[in-house]
Amino acid sequence: MNDYVIRVLASPSDIDPQAWNALLAAQPEPSPFMRHEYLAAMHDSGSASPERGWTPQFVTLWRGDLLEAACALYLKDHSYGEYVFDWAWANAYEQHGLAYYPKAVVAAPFTPVPGARLLARDAPSRTLLVQALVAVCKEQELSSLHLLFGANADIAACTEAGLMLRHTVQFHWTNTQPGYTNFDAFLASLSHDKRKKIRQERRKVAEAGVSFRWSRGTDIAAADWDFFYRCYERTYREHGNPPYLTRDFFQRMADTLPEAWLLFVAERDGRPVATSLIALSTDEAQPLVAYGRYWGALERVDCLHFEACYYQPIAWCIAHGAVRFEGGAQGEHKMARALMPVRTTSAHWLAHPSFADAVERFLEREGAGIENYMDHLGERSPFKAT
Repeated sequence: MNDYVIRVLASPSDIDPQAWNALLAAQPEPSPFMRHEYLAAMHDSGSASPERGWTPQFVTLWRGDLLEAACALYLKDHSYGEYVFDWAWANAYEQHGLAYYPKAVVAAPFTPVPGARLLARDAPSRTLLVQALVAVCKEQELSSLHLLFGANADIAACTEAGLMLRHTVQFHWTNTQPGYTNFDAFLASLSHDKRKKIRQERRKVAEAGVSFRWSRGTDIAAADWDFFYRCYERTYREHGNPPYLTRDFFQRMADTLPEAWLLFVAERDGRPVATSLIALSTDEAQPLVAYGRYWGALERVDCLHFEACYYQPIAWCIAHGAVRFEGGAQGEHKMARALMPVRTTSAHWLAHPSFADAVERFLEREGAGIENYMDHLGERSPFKAT
């Protein structure tokens, strides 16, 4: 690293947005959730802030005035909002009189979407960035480092640096090439029972008098953003939790990154009753990808969740040529809607040698279980046999 300077920055505002986004655009798997606007909104809105247990320490690598590599690093004093669960690791530390928190996390806060985490000009710079991250953790005497939902290039660099890998399963819908012509063509690719079930679910929503409209980017009205947040907040509170994201976060998204959002609004008798908010990839040089993110309803309608969160977005993706719709973390029920299992990967470093050995053994067993689970899911394909 003799030619490089490591700088740890306390806020996204300490980084030039154009330099950050240019580095992101150069990645093989650029994620809209690593855009400078997204991360700045998380911090500035108070959604991911030190007061909420997310202390930013963005690690950057410089060669002169050139930003060679960078990543969004957070110090965490809890494990909420990560979706790669390490509560058992924290409990084991505590039982042995050791402090697991604070720990370091490289992630898009509250966003379990795979994509580039280590923004680097080339593979050597990416490897140096991982080494810099471990050095920062050692210097600050942190218990551990966790890179969540990394892209393939990130995982390769972490593996080279000796980090341990952990796998989880998500469910993604793929627009088969050359692409479905319409929703009925998509249904025709499914087995008879799955096709029948989806039609029944959609019919229930329609017979309840619910219709949908969508808007994208700057066409999303302020009133629709307000209604979305009412639904989003209510859904969280119905589950006994305050929402992770503030209304100000979504306002900042509307102001600074509107092109990344697609909103579906369900209406009945002229009144909005539910919404689903979909994120979209923003790099026009890359194929269009949609990401299921948030939903909420003020009225209960049978099968409305499936319509708002799966069928409407899939129909939109078909109509607009999106290559993929990622349905989010967990949810085996998504397979019945043709979202197929995909393995996602995170990387982990633990400072304590004995705990690192124990976690490595655990991950070997867990990894074998994930492979068996993927095989099991693969036998339950909703598509017609070929």
